[in-house]
Amino acid sequence: MLRLWGRTSSINVRKVIWAAQELGLTLQRTDAGGQHGLVREPEFLGHNPNGLVPLIEDEGFRLWESNVIVRYLCAKHASGTLYPEDTPQRFIAEQWMDWQQTALNPAGRGAFVQLVRTAPEQRDEAVIMHSINATLPLLALLDAHLASRAYMAGDKFTMADIPVGCEIHRWTALPIQRPALPNLERWYVSLTERSGARGVLDLPLS
Repeated sequence: MLRLWGRTSSINVRKVIWAAQELGLTLQRTDAGGQHGLVREPEFLGHNPNGLVPLIEDEGFRLWESNVIVRYLCAKHASGTLYPEDTPQRFIAEQWMDWQQTALNPAGRGAFVQLVRTAPEQRDEAVIMHSINATLPLLALLDAHLASRAYMAGDKFTMADIPVGCEIHRWTALPIQRPALPNLERWYVSLTERSGARGVLDLPLS
């Protein structure tokens, strides 16, 4: 059985839940992080010295970092499908997974934290606008990428769609005005229709 430590309000934990559901894995989850604590306890830090979620244990093997966990699970259980065997296609998937972590998430995080996790009277409008203005060009880039393909790495759903899809779920749920991006919207709707995304893309932000 696959064990997961992390709270469902975490975008990074949601990635792992989605991957496990796509793969049909039995998942035992323990709330950790945020109001649930646990992550600063010595036993947890012994497995993840960063004190962050998610953390998984798979047959005695422990691993942290959300996108790495998604790669690991897909490589182990879905080589040739969610984890592409074709080397160029696999590294296209890897490329977009890294882009989610290094570009898209840092750009959008400010607006998310201010609009979802900050009391209205304490919000910083400058932070919100900076975050939105940083995110919009990245979404235009993503929309252009999806103009000629059904999914992030080509014609089939792969591991790359999971982290980027979780990020777009966060963006589309923010109470802001957004420009029309038809290719991105078409792709995202297709993700919401997947059974593996239930309990992930239909959760409210928190």
